[in-house]
Amino acid sequence: MSSWFPHWRRVSPSRDGLVAPDERLSTPQTLLMGIQHAVAMFGSTVLAPLLMGFDPNLAILMSGIGTLLFFVIVGGRVPSYLGSSFAFIGVVIAASGYAGSGANPGIGLALGGIIVCGLIYALVGLVVMALGTRWIEVLLPPVVTGAIVMTIGLNLAPVAVSSVADSSFDAAMALVTILCIGLAAVLTRGMLQRLLILVGLVAAYALYALVTNGLGLGPAIDFTPVAEAAWLGMPTFSTPTFTWHATILIAPVAVILVAENLGHIKAVGAMTGRNLDPYIGRAFLGDGIATMVSGSAGGTGVTTYAENIGVMAVTRVYSTLIFVAAAAFAILLGFSPRFGALIQTIPGPVLAGASIVVFGLIAVAGARIWIQNQVDLSDNTNLIVAAVTLVLGAGNFSIDFGGFTLDGIGTATFGAIGLHLLLRRGARLGRRG
Repeated sequence: MSSWFPHWRRVSPSRDGLVAPDERLSTPQTLLMGIQHAVAMFGSTVLAPLLMGFDPNLAILMSGIGTLLFFVIVGGRVPSYLGSSFAFIGVVIAASGYAGSGANPGIGLALGGIIVCGLIYALVGLVVMALGTRWIEVLLPPVVTGAIVMTIGLNLAPVAVSSVADSSFDAAMALVTILCIGLAAVLTRGMLQRLLILVGLVAAYALYALVTNGLGLGPAIDFTPVAEAAWLGMPTFSTPTFTWHATILIAPVAVILVAENLGHIKAVGAMTGRNLDPYIGRAFLGDGIATMVSGSAGGTGVTTYAENIGVMAVTRVYSTLIFVAAAAFAILLGFSPRFGALIQTIPGPVLAGASIVVFGLIAVAGARIWIQNQVDLSDNTNLIVAAVTLVLGAGNFSIDFGGFTLDGIGTATFGAIGLHLLLRRGARLGRRG
C-alpha cells in the first residue's frame, strides 16, 4: 500500500528536463520557485478581494493556508496553488450590495454564501472519491475541458489589457515587461530560466524605477506606504452571516469551480504525462475545505490557479513542494503589512504586462489539452463546441437568472457541457437514422 505522501526524489540542479510532481529541487531552488509562484498569484489574489471590498492581506494569508490544506488533502500529489477566485466577484457584489469602494459592509452575508459553496464543492469531492470520475468525464471530455481552460485565459485577457491606463507610457512599460519576460525565457539558462517570470518582473520593475524615479519620465513609484507600514500586523477578520438569499446567489459557483479545477488537473496531467485522475476527488475536497476555511475567517473563495499552471508550463517544474514554499511565503506576507505594501508598489503597467503573458499561457494550456488528447476538430460536434465556448467566454457572455448572474466563464462552462451532450446525442441519432 502506497503512503499518503510521495517520496520526493531529488533531481540534479543542472537537469534541463521536466521536474515531476514527486521530484524535488534543492532547498534554495525550491524556495525561489515558491517565491515566483507567489508573485504569479499575487496580482489576481489581491485584485479579487479589492473588487469585492475584502481585506487583501487576509486573502493572501488564506490563500497560503488554503494551499497547505490542499497539499495535505491531496497527499502532495497534485501541484496547485489556491488563490482568490474571480468566479465569486459578481455574485458576492450582488449578495452583499457592495457599492464598489472601501470595505464591504455586507461582507458577512457574502461569507455565509462562500462557506456553503465550499461545502457543496467538498461534497462533490466526496462523491467523486466514492464513485470515481466517470460521470464527470462524460460531462467534461477533453474537447470541453480544453475549451474551458482556454476560455479562462481569454476571459481574463481584458482584465490584463484594461489594467493598462489609457496612456502611451503605461502601454510602453507593459510591452517592456513582456519583452523582459520573453528575453528571460530565451536568453537565460538553468535555474534562471525556470525563474523567468520572476526575473522578468524584477528587470521590468528596475527599468520602471530608473525611468520614473530616476529620470522623471513617468509616474514615480511611491515608497511612502512601505515606510509607514508595520513589519508585523494582523489582517482584518470578519464573521459570516447565513441567509437564504446570499446562499442561493453564491452557492452555484461550486459548479464552476468543479469544472475549473477539473480542467486544471487535466491540463497538469497532460503537461506532466502523469495520470492525476485518481486524485481529482481529493482535489475537489481540498479546494472545498479551503474555501470554507477562508470564508470562515473573512477571506474570499479560493480556487486552483491557472496563473500558476502557466508558470509551470514555462518552467517545466511541477514539484508539489514548491507550493509549500509559495504558501509559506504568502502566509508571511499576510502577516506583514510592510511587505504587502512593498509588493503593492509594483507598478500597474508591470503587473499588466506580466498578466498578459501568464493569461496567454493559460489559453495555450487549453490548446495543449486538445493536442495531447488528439481532439479531432474536423468532427463537427467538437468544432461547434469549441467555437461557441471560446466566443462565449472571451466575449464574457452573461445571463441573469432573477438576481443570479452567470458570467462569461459560467455560461461558457455550462454551454460547453450542454452543447456537447446535445450534439453528441444528436450525432448518434443521426447515424442510427
